Amino acid sequence: MNKTRRVIGLHLGLLALLFALQFVLPAYHHGNLARIMVLASYAIGYNILFGYTGLLSLGHALFFAAGMYGLSLTIQHAGFTAAPALLTGLIAGAAVSAALALLALRTAGVAFMIVTLMFAQAGYLTILYFAQYTRGDEGFVIQAAQRVLWGIDLSEPTNRYFAAFILFATCLLVSLALVRAPFGRTLIAIRENEERVRMLGYNTFAHKLAAMIISGTISASAGAAYGLLFGYAGASFASVQYSIFPLLWVLLGGAGTVLGPFVGTLFMFYLIDLSSGITTAYMLIAGVTLIVLTLFAPQGLVGELRRRVWRWLP
Repeated sequence: MNKTRRVIGLHLGLLALLFALQFVLPAYHHGNLARIMVLASYAIGYNILFGYTGLLSLGHALFFAAGMYGLSLTIQHAGFTAAPALLTGLIAGAAVSAALALLALRTAGVAFMIVTLMFAQAGYLTILYFAQYTRGDEGFVIQAAQRVLWGIDLSEPTNRYFAAFILFATCLLVSLALVRAPFGRTLIAIRENEERVRMLGYNTFAHKLAAMIISGTISASAGAAYGLLFGYAGASFASVQYSIFPLLWVLLGGAGTVLGPFVGTLFMFYLIDLSSGITTAYMLIAGVTLIVLTLFAPQGLVGELRRRVWRWLP
């Protein structure tokens, strides 16, 4: 019981801190933190598949882009308002993740990684091919008048921050509930020893299919939110780079930890931001820092805290 109280208290405490920061942060960091919360939601989706289920995907940008373009294309070309466009983005993400899961889960290991990468690249090339609708690499801006959800103008900084906070809080609490439930425990068991789980009578394919759909839908919600809150959709968000980013964020923060995706995203975002202010070779500083962290904190920042100090962290 004490462990449960500590876990719930820690996660609610983080949310309380993020809520309070809205009132004290300067404009620059206020906007940065809103962006970080959306991207951390994306990383939370990735962590469910990679950190808890043990499936290394290099195609998660496909789900992020499905949500983003499901929202932005319907606003741009179908005249949807923000609410139905947001729902369309979620449906697009769930449908794409289900379709890819049914194909990719026929493979395992390196083959799974390659198949997800191939489909993500196919999605990226599709966006470029239909540039007359998507505007390809150039992308398009979603006007402020189109970013009004239930009468709330999401282009306004305070409203944008709270919308990002609600998204992140929802994803964080869903992730926490999921991994503490029997379903989440089964995913962890599959990660550790799938054959043994199958011998115990569990349908491992069904569990991995559900995990991939949940992961893809959460990632799509982050993509849709990014387009809606920051008013832009472009092909770069479907590129390999945006499949690598959540992997780095999760590894840095701690794969298989609930708070790891947020900590990794926050760390990586400000590492690049601060180093770019020092030199144009900022990626060199970021790369060296990542190597050092990999050597001395192989389980990630939160993972090392769990291993060394707080063993009760989920």
